[in-house]
Amino acid sequence: MKLTLAFAAIGTAAGFTSSTTSVRPASKLYSSDEFVVGIVGDLHIDPRKMEDYSIGKSHFKPIFEEGKAAHGNVALVSLGDLGESKNCDHNPESDSELFAGTTQCHELAAEYLGSFGVPYEVVGGNHDLEGLDEFETDEENLELYLRAHGKETPYFCREIADKTLLVGMGSTLFRDAVYTSHEVTIDQEQIDWFENLVKTHPADEDWKIFVFTHAPPNGSGLRVLQENHVVNGCCWLNHSNDKQCKKFIELVREHRSIKAWFSGHFHLGQDYQDSITFPTIDPKDGPYPNRGSCVFAQTSVMRAGTSRDGRQQSRLIRGNKDGFEICTVDHQKDGAVRLDATITFRGNDNEVGVYANDDEAYDHDNYFKVYAPSAGDALHPPDDGFKRYDEDGNIPPFDVTTDTVAWWYLSCGRAIGMLNGNLIEYDSSTLAPLGLIVGADELVGKKIGVINSGLDADTCKLLFEEEEGMEGADCAALAGDLREQAVVMLDDSGVVTVVQPNEDGSYWRKIVRNKMVRMKEVRRVKAAKQWAADLLGLDEESEANVVSSWGPYTTTSGTAKKTAVPGLTAPSAL
Repeated sequence: MKLTLAFAAIGTAAGFTSSTTSVRPASKLYSSDEFVVGIVGDLHIDPRKMEDYSIGKSHFKPIFEEGKAAHGNVALVSLGDLGESKNCDHNPESDSELFAGTTQCHELAAEYLGSFGVPYEVVGGNHDLEGLDEFETDEENLELYLRAHGKETPYFCREIADKTLLVGMGSTLFRDAVYTSHEVTIDQEQIDWFENLVKTHPADEDWKIFVFTHAPPNGSGLRVLQENHVVNGCCWLNHSNDKQCKKFIELVREHRSIKAWFSGHFHLGQDYQDSITFPTIDPKDGPYPNRGSCVFAQTSVMRAGTSRDGRQQSRLIRGNKDGFEICTVDHQKDGAVRLDATITFRGNDNEVGVYANDDEAYDHDNYFKVYAPSAGDALHPPDDGFKRYDEDGNIPPFDVTTDTVAWWYLSCGRAIGMLNGNLIEYDSSTLAPLGLIVGADELVGKKIGVINSGLDADTCKLLFEEEEGMEGADCAALAGDLREQAVVMLDDSGVVTVVQPNEDGSYWRKIVRNKMVRMKEVRRVKAAKQWAADLLGLDEESEANVVSSWGPYTTTSGTAKKTAVPGLTAPSAL
């Protein structure tokens, strides 16, 4: 399929409320069904380091100018995280204020994005409300963000070509995050608005919807991830809210007008096939992934200082009524445009994708490829890592190394497996990683297994034989397929550790709280070191043996890759 660069006029973005999804087209007369959209990932602008941004813009300019001259169906979308999350010498009165989320940050980002010469849209990322010193609340920070970018709401909808929509939703929590502030949270109003939009713009009426969010949804199948996002519960949209986390992929599966979903968040390049996933795959390659009619694509970063694998890349969509191409704009190769994938529409409710090239750097040291369990289907068995129960209903203990590949379902339906020596909970439906249960620091070198822990029918009968209404079949329901189970670890000394679930039945540990809480904890520890040094007559504060009762992290970075708590469940490192 050959898609040429052709476009038509676009006006300003329309504002919406959750009660309506009427789309105001930017132009009532489209001279072409073709369109081009430039997509920039996490900018993390540092006002002291603007060279890469200027170069990146110069790479997009010719593409956009050609499009405007031809037809005009052209736009730019930013995937959020607009400012650097550190002090950037921007505030002479403070040597600690973070640049991200401040008025200066958003005004500079708006000026930059507006200088491309085409209409731009933006979605909020997990750092865009981080103006902690300037604003008291998320609401105040969000108001500034919207005002700076000329937005009425955190979400947007723009008609880029006839019956072709660009739709975005942004994060609205930082200070009020229940767990890590780096979780990307789409509030319920936006979810309701999005659900109404896809319902009222169905595929059988020829609507095509391209979605943009900072983080991808659970079920996207993207595996170009960073380990810290996996173990800390901030990989996916609304990661820690089980119901909301699943909602996005459920809408994708139900509404086949959703043709593509673009996200950033991971700061990893586009040279890996796992940075793009298709809705269907060849049966010989594995089970149907159940991603509706939607292609998911990860977007890299523009500035060298923000890249986690050395790549500096952006995305480009070139599309028409027959399908679209996903391309890379490579900022390290003078803006060279590389075709990554071609997606062809098969009617209104299906599409077929073809990769344009193989992985270019599959074994890169900084590329963290998440092991994705495969449950199989009627035509395919589960993958080789799947653990089966023995005749007694147990999974016999097995040794754990950093290379162990294993996963299983518990009788309650939860999916658990190994990842680089860590014990991870996976989503039971999508088998996407949810979060850390036991860190490699506690698990590697031990054995792990699953045993029955509930009451079998005979035991139950003995315990309740004198209780009216608890005889026979009523009591037997506590056994069999409804059995309780225990995940156990065994070390060389014979000590057995039971891995207990959370109160809600989940297993992954939501151990990272929001940044406001962490900053206060760090200040308390610092004050305690000063107090201990004075009290004990120590020469240096660093000599003070201070342990925090909440762990295991000890900084404000929000990364917890270990589950042992220094001074409590492990020797103190202080």
